[in-house]
Formats: sequence, C-alpha cells, structure tokens
Amino acid sequence: MTYTPQTYRFFLMTVDPVHVGTGGTRLGRVDLSIVREPGTNLPKIPGSSLHGVIRTYAAHRYGKPQCAGQGQQEGRKHCGRPTCPICYTFGYARDQQSGHAGVVAIADARILLFPVYSMVGPVWVTSPAALYSAGFGEQDGEGNLRPFSVDTNDEGKARWDFSTKQHLNLGWLMVSQENGLPPSLRTVLPNEIPDQIRNRVVLVSDKLFSQIVNSNLEVRTSVAINPETGAAEEGALFTYEAVPRATVLWMDVVVSDYRDEFPTQQRLEEWEKVFQNGTCTDDVKSRLQKWRLWKQNDKDEECRKALTTAQQWLQDEKVEENGQTKWRWERQAMRDIDQLPLGVVRAGLEWAKHLGVGGMGTRGFGRIHELACREVENHIL
Repeated sequence: MTYTPQTYRFFLMTVDPVHVGTGGTRLGRVDLSIVREPGTNLPKIPGSSLHGVIRTYAAHRYGKPQCAGQGQQEGRKHCGRPTCPICYTFGYARDQQSGHAGVVAIADARILLFPVYSMVGPVWVTSPAALYSAGFGEQDGEGNLRPFSVDTNDEGKARWDFSTKQHLNLGWLMVSQENGLPPSLRTVLPNEIPDQIRNRVVLVSDKLFSQIVNSNLEVRTSVAINPETGAAEEGALFTYEAVPRATVLWMDVVVSDYRDEFPTQQRLEEWEKVFQNGTCTDDVKSRLQKWRLWKQNDKDEECRKALTTAQQWLQDEKVEENGQTKWRWERQAMRDIDQLPLGVVRAGLEWAKHLGVGGMGTRGFGRIHELACREVENHIL
C-alpha cells in the first residue's frame, strides 16, 4: 500500500519581535542580523529553529524532557521508545548506531503580511509572490491559479481599498494607487487573520516588497551591564534587528506517518493486552521484532527478557494523578490535544505563544501565535 504524505499549512502571527540570528556579528547596518532567504532577501524563521523549539516544548508538555534536544548528551539521551509520542513524531538519535527518522517535516516560516506605519495608520504589506507561495491567487479561465497582478511597468504603484487617498507612504517610501485590491483577495485569506489586518492590506510588486520589509524591520540597541557596578560595560554596545510584532507568517508541516504506529491511548491499551500474559506467543514476538527488542533467531530466554522490557515501557507511560494510575493521554493537560503526530506539533507550537522562539528572550522577544491550520494539497513553489 502506498502512503500519501499530508501537508498542513499553519498561519502564524508574531506577538513580540522575533530575532533568529545568523550567528555571530556581521558588518552592516546592525551588528546582529536575522536570517534571510537568499533569493528574495526576505527575513524568515528557519524550519530547523521551529523544529527545535516545538520539539522541546512538546517534550516538556508530555512529561518527557529527556526527549528534547539532539539526544547525544549523556543523561539527556532520547528514550527512542515506540511508546513515546515525542521520539515517534520527531525522530531520535541515541548514538552513532541507533536512531530513527521522525514522521513530520517542518518548513521555514515565511512572511505573508508585513506591518508598516503609514500616514493613515498601520497597514499590512504583501506581494503577488508572497501570496502565491502561500497558495493564494486568482483563477484564470481554465481554473488554474495565477498570482494577483500589480502594474509591473511602474514600481511605484500599489493596490489598496481602505482609503480614498491616491498616495500612501509605506515607511519612507511613497507609492501611488493603481486601483483597489482584487475582489477575491480578502475572501481567500484565512478568516482567523484579525479583521484589522485583513481590512488594511496593501499589495505591492515583488521587487518593492523586499525593499519595504527590510526598511521597516525593528532595530534595537542594547548594552551589556557590568554586574559589579550596575553600569554599562565598556565597548559592549550592540544593535540587532527583528521581525516586528503583528507580522503574519505561514509555514508548511508535512506529516508522513508511513509506520502508522503512533502511540495513541487506544494503541497503548492494545499493546498492553498483547503483553499481559507474559508468554512469548507469535503476536508477542511479532511486536517485539517491530520494536527492535528481539530478533527472529534469538533464544526464548532473550524473548522473555525483551517482553519484560516492553512491559516496563508501557508501564512508564502511566502516571499518578489524584491517587489514580492513568495513561499520560488521560491527564487533563492532554485531553484536548489530538493524539496524532500533528497534535504533538500543535502542542509544542502552543507553548511558543508563551515562551517564544529565537534569541533575545530576556528582552521579551520571540512569542508567536498560531492563527489557523489547514490541510492542503502539495503546493511547491
């Protein structure tokens, strides 16, 4: 049977400025710059950064902090158990010889709507390519999706319909109105995007979009403080940039659960029944082989040892709550979370609304909020 991966598109909004740095100090307008796409020069949040924090938050939320991180450090190695939703979802690496790939792939978060100050207040700027890459565009006569149009012969043109003004400043840059927004633009954007954003969209050309975004990033100055004197350290002044709050981003999460063995509460109960007799039946041997605890040619004594290990793994998935023994899935904190790999991702992402992603966390940076999640057909640009 051929397995078809499922793609889910998340729409996110920055609650605070977000700084995901390039690593080290760079020459330029700021000391600490943020990660950008090479082709467009637009800022982004790398999928590797999102994967790391989502895994960490999910691991703590599921009561498995040892399964966060890379798993190579002694004392913090991934458990690697098939009964662990964290190791199953994100994969694990115990040493150079043992490991397993995860079943989710988290892509970069890219800018969809970018906030800019103007003479009529804050507006959210986007471009045909930014919309099209997220799956938004116009239908042509044959039903194919094509990008929304802006007058490409005049880079100073833009489209908006929330103001009668014929000219509008986007930061320092003045643009003139080409005409109103395409009628279908607001209808294709997710309803979960706040109306104060959806109703104040400005559509500019792809060339202009990168210039506007990079000219209106948040730039701050900080200085290291001497703990003994409480004053600024000599020569410790530095500047850094960030994606501003209220930026709308999107990212894809691809779930390829080809194993179809995610440890839901129902499956854990079924596995417990398989092992409960304590004898090495054919069903027990088959399950132990899938769990890499026993090989076909091993002796029955080894099978019994493996069976004991499997029973312990299942027992470890139970916790004490209010004097009762329950599966982890039955805990109050877990009841409203989907018992699927996507649910584990969403559980970790939910904590990013409180704990943030990226650097400068002591300065209140990094919180992001999930606005919507949609299952989509594979759309690669």
